[in-house]
Amino acid sequence: MILLDGKLVSEELKKQIAVEAAELLEKTGRKPHLVAVLVGNDGGSETYVASKMRNCEKVGFKSSLIRYDNTVTEAELLNKIQELNQDKEVDGFIVQLPLPKHINPDVITEAIDYRKDVDGFHPINLGRMQRNLPCFLPATPYGIMLMLEYYGIETAGKHCVVVGRSNIVGSPMSILMARNAKPGNCTVTLTHSRTQNLKDFTLKADILIAAIGKKNFITADMVKEGAVIIDVGMNRESSETTKSGYKLFGDVDFDGVAPKSSYITPVPGGVGLMTIVSLLKNTLAAAKREIY
Repeated sequence: MILLDGKLVSEELKKQIAVEAAELLEKTGRKPHLVAVLVGNDGGSETYVASKMRNCEKVGFKSSLIRYDNTVTEAELLNKIQELNQDKEVDGFIVQLPLPKHINPDVITEAIDYRKDVDGFHPINLGRMQRNLPCFLPATPYGIMLMLEYYGIETAGKHCVVVGRSNIVGSPMSILMARNAKPGNCTVTLTHSRTQNLKDFTLKADILIAAIGKKNFITADMVKEGAVIIDVGMNRESSETTKSGYKLFGDVDFDGVAPKSSYITPVPGGVGLMTIVSLLKNTLAAAKREIY
């Protein structure tokens, strides 16, 4: 069993990003600029955004944080998005999810200029992804592809089973793994909460990607010997034994599944760190005007 070390891979990729950012600064006099819009005070969102800002600084990017409280209206948020769309000093921006219930996240996502949509959620970017055209890829699936590539894991001709069909991870992941690309060229089965006899599918997986949002959902009896296991789960539980006051669990029962796997991601220390690197790579591509 080989551990897919998100910390190792992300640090290596950030070194490359920093070099390219420095070259861009020397050439244009500008640092890549990422803006994050944060609504409310959700604990998870606060943590994610703070990490994104820190990582921008590490690789030589400029970052800005715009805060709103939970009472902000959808119209006010849309006005700010239009400002950011038109601001030539902003290369890319994200509106951190989740949003308050009175704000429609689809309306917000579609209002973002797809050329600044470094989260990769805009319908134009998703459509281009499906056609294997230049686009910003959704950050978490992109991070998984970067990890597979780094470790040289063969995907062509393999059976990939994705557990979970969210628009953020599961659905785009299934498209990326099936595309005529490297990594890619898998035969893909996309499963979800309504799939009957789920175990019958997961046992056939050469590559199993768990993104269903349930702690330790994938157990040892659900995976075959030698499978590659990618755990996207980030399930937070209160804990008196940790400094942070909580503990993270994946969607995979790591202790039970790891001995049967050929490769496996830990939680934490796996996919989550790759998600941030993907955001940085998208922002760098935006600053270079690679998506048009």
